Amino acid sequence: MIGALDIGGTKIAAGLVEEDGHLLSHTSTSTQTNLALEDALTSMVNMLTELSSKAASPLAGVGIGCTGPVFPKLGTIGKVEFMPKWEGANLVEMLSDRLGVSVAIENDADAAALGEWAWGAGRGTQTFLLITIGTGIGVGLVIHGKIYRGVDSAHPEIGHHVIDPSGPLCFCGAHGCWESLASGPAMERWLQAHYPQPRSLSAQQICQLAEQGDQKASEAVKHTAYFLGIGLANMITQYIPECIALGGGLMQSFGLFREQMLTTIDQNCGLVPHEKVQILPVALGLHSGLIGAARVWVEHFTASR
Repeated sequence: MIGALDIGGTKIAAGLVEEDGHLLSHTSTSTQTNLALEDALTSMVNMLTELSSKAASPLAGVGIGCTGPVFPKLGTIGKVEFMPKWEGANLVEMLSDRLGVSVAIENDADAAALGEWAWGAGRGTQTFLLITIGTGIGVGLVIHGKIYRGVDSAHPEIGHHVIDPSGPLCFCGAHGCWESLASGPAMERWLQAHYPQPRSLSAQQICQLAEQGDQKASEAVKHTAYFLGIGLANMITQYIPECIALGGGLMQSFGLFREQMLTTIDQNCGLVPHEKVQILPVALGLHSGLIGAARVWVEHFTASR
């Protein structure tokens, strides 16, 4: 039984995952800005201990998927804007000491990509992209069965590649990056700017209205799908992966975005066989990050055996 931790900006999820990728049980706790590291560690240990106790099965190890920059070889966390007190912390050592098992860590987008590649939509592929689209855009790239890393094992921030330099300013410092134009909040801002509402609608509400045939909501979806398609076209032109899986909150409404995304890809990928690239919703659903965290442990400790 593999313990899994998915650490994000709004919650920390914990789960137990079987060796075939099946999520046996899970729970979560909400987080807040400036959450103390010690409090978070206590919560993570308690959640995993309780889940393991109920399953009457000991933990073989624990995998972590954590937002922001992480250093997998060292087990440490880099600078995360909303978790300033965590910078430099070695979660691998801390959790291993408390739980008495081996622990491994990856960036959360990379963790989700490993899970979908091994147990989900990317099973059987050699080149695979997992793109999570929600409050932000996170991307994990698997090449020949291995997560792609840059210099110093850095995780590439593909969600922040620039699409329109005249676009809105993002916290990353760039104008018109992919996330600033095609994420859930980007769609919310576009609708409010073009069709002001007394109260801003959430991305989920916009999608629900679009499914009901609302014209304004449908325009917002089409606009967002266009920019999603531009980013996907860039990914296909650069990597030509066998498969791209789309997950995250916004892609719960995958069908709404599909046609415009594919049209945009077709218009912008004239030099590569884009029609051979499968574009699918994630197979592991909203738990891809948690199941992927378990796969992180498998990749670090058992996959090469």
